[in-house]
Amino acid sequence: MNMKYSHKYDDIINLEYHKSQKRPQMSLYERSAQFASFSALNGYEEAVKETVEDVEKWYK
Repeated sequence: MNMKYSHKYDDIINLEYHKSQKRPQMSLYERSAQFASFSALNGYEEAVKETVEDVEKWYK
C-alpha cells in the first residue's frame, strides 16, 4: 500500500502553460462572455422585480 499523499492532478500541475502560436489570446472581456447568463435565466430580473412588488404590496 502506497502511503504517499497525492492529489488528482499532481502529474500535470507544474507543467508549463501552452500558448497557441496560431490563435491570439482572448481579451478578458471575451473570456468573461463565456460565463454570461444562460438562456435558462432569461426573465430572472423581471421575476425578482415582481416578487419585490408583491412583497411591498403585502406589507403596505
